[in-house]
Amino acid sequence: MFDYLVFIGRFQPFHLGHRFVIEQALAQSKQVIVLIGSARVPRSTRNPFTLQERTQMILGAFAPDQAQRIHCVALDDILYNDTRWVHQVQQGVLSVTGAASGQKIGLIGHNKDSSSYYLSLFPHWPAVNVPNFNNLSATPIRDGYLLGATPLTDFVPASTLAVLNQLSQTDSYQKLQEEAWFIDRYKRQWELSPYPPTFVTVDAVVIQSGHILLVERQAMPGQGLYALPGGFIGERETLFDACVRELREETRLKVPDPVIRGSLKAQKTYDDPYRSVRGRTITQAFYFALKNDPAGLPKVKGGDDARRAFWVALADVQPEQMFEDHFAIITDLTGL
Repeated sequence: MFDYLVFIGRFQPFHLGHRFVIEQALAQSKQVIVLIGSARVPRSTRNPFTLQERTQMILGAFAPDQAQRIHCVALDDILYNDTRWVHQVQQGVLSVTGAASGQKIGLIGHNKDSSSYYLSLFPHWPAVNVPNFNNLSATPIRDGYLLGATPLTDFVPASTLAVLNQLSQTDSYQKLQEEAWFIDRYKRQWELSPYPPTFVTVDAVVIQSGHILLVERQAMPGQGLYALPGGFIGERETLFDACVRELREETRLKVPDPVIRGSLKAQKTYDDPYRSVRGRTITQAFYFALKNDPAGLPKVKGGDDARRAFWVALADVQPEQMFEDHFAIITDLTGL
């Protein structure tokens, strides 16, 4: 018998397989800690449900006496830095258990694929492996919901169905559905390819005087979200040249080309397999640190795929506003 069992997931949405895991945890532990990932991200086809909605799905799936033993804790995405992510998980657990020693804590879950590697990051917590329940996966359930093609009553508890039905009556759902169909059509262009395509993009992280240069996306996916200036490389471009070109096209940055190129401080590849809903997309990010100028920040103007370009203080950049993994790229490259 454990004092606490910890269950980590995104629950997009919470389905009967997830409920089965928590039922097993309740049977083997006094209390259960559910760490809800992707807690502070904008709605998207991969993360359509808010932290509050997922908490409602989870707690509503159990009788009141059981729900009192379940603690839902927010967990932010921290890509490309396992150490920081593990620290956040430990803090989330500590926020429930307190600092008392001698408590038996375990980690419960299902090893479904490479995305479950996190189960090996906590060797001090015994792992409780739970079999897959009816081969359920959140991805086809989520896709079916957004495309309006799959009856959900056999896959999700009533609490989840209530949230899904409520969301389907909103403008947010209409926007998500439109984007889901856009992505479906986008992927169909490559369905006859002998191998799934891998796309290569570039992104520019431009910093000056404690500010970062961002754009507002004009097109789907992520229409209206903030993003790093960037895009796909040309057939005959180097990655660096493509980055400078995209930066120019999307921001009209009023800085001479030699100054931009001479301000490069670092570059790094970002290749999380799930970083883009459009398909496997690897990006090379370039970090430019422009010298402080008493005259102020350089003028910018949105162009090409950007509705607008603007400078924002680094302290004001929030993950709820950012497209895909761009917040993670910013924090990783700048050391925030």
